[in-house]
This record gives sequence, structure tokens and C-alpha cells, in this order.
Amino acid sequence: MSALAATRASFVAALLAACGAAWAAGGELKPWTGGATPPLALRDLQGKEHKLADYRGKVVVINFWATWCVPCREEMPSMQRLQDKLSGKPFAILAVDYGEGAPRVNDFLKKVPVRFTVLLDRDTSAAAAWKVKVLPTTLVLDPQQRIRYSVVGDLEWDSPKVEGAIRKLLPPG
Repeated sequence: MSALAATRASFVAALLAACGAAWAAGGELKPWTGGATPPLALRDLQGKEHKLADYRGKVVVINFWATWCVPCREEMPSMQRLQDKLSGKPFAILAVDYGEGAPRVNDFLKKVPVRFTVLLDRDTSAAAAWKVKVLPTTLVLDPQQRIRYSVVGDLEWDSPKVEGAIRKLLPPG
């Protein structure tokens, strides 16, 4: 095993352990204190590039996840319900898959269909730029693209408390 493969394997093992710990603890919407918003430019499952700047003026939920992460899979339906509740509002969910390819993600989405945008972070560079250490990790951005909240672990995204916090970020009108 090469040094790079060994490093990647140990990182994936650490992520798996952290993922399990996050699942056991459950997530909580916490105010962000971690600094400026990093750039984001990734391709979706059809190969179309999505840049964070394309979403200016909307509240954006950026969720870092993987098909092998149990809490990631568990929270997907509640994210879709939130997307449905905010239909017609300036709101978007970007689900950033961590290090997997389109075939695996497409197979997963046949079992857990979602209608929000799924992006591929094949080399995990976006996750590194966003300082993601645990899956799932989710960040909520206001319409000016400032990170306002973060969540480490899974969350019921359509709960009244979470939905209310996100609605407060929506622009008036």
C-alpha cells in the first residue's frame, strides 16, 4: 500500500469513527463563529458546474455527506421535506457527496430519491476547504452567502425549530 493510500485509508477510518460518534450524539443548529465562507465550485451528477455565487440571494444549506454514512442517509428525507416546505422561496439545498463517484451516488438516490442538487466532491478538496472533519456536516448560508449556522451530525431539517431559524434568514417578500 502506498503512503498516499495508507493516509487516505486512515482518514476514511477516522471519518467513519467520527460519523458514528456524530450519529450517536445527533446534531444541533449552532451559530457559526468559524470565519469567512470558502468558495465552492463542483459538478452535479449530470456534469453541470455549480458555483456558490450562482446562489447569491438565496438561503443555502450545504450538506457534506456520503452514501456509506448512516446518519447522512437518515437525514436526507427530512432535508427533502424542508425543501418541499420552502418551495417557491429563495432557498436551495446543495448536498455535497464526499469522495464518491456518480454511479454509487445514483444507486443510492434510487433508494432515497431527493429533488435537491447533489454535487460530487470526488477528490474531497471542497470538504477540506470547508474544514469538514465529520459526516454529516452542514452549513447554512444567508442570502449574502455568510455562514450563519453549522451542524455536525444529523438533524431533523423539517422540525419547527430548524425550519423557523431558516425562515428568519429568508429575504423579505
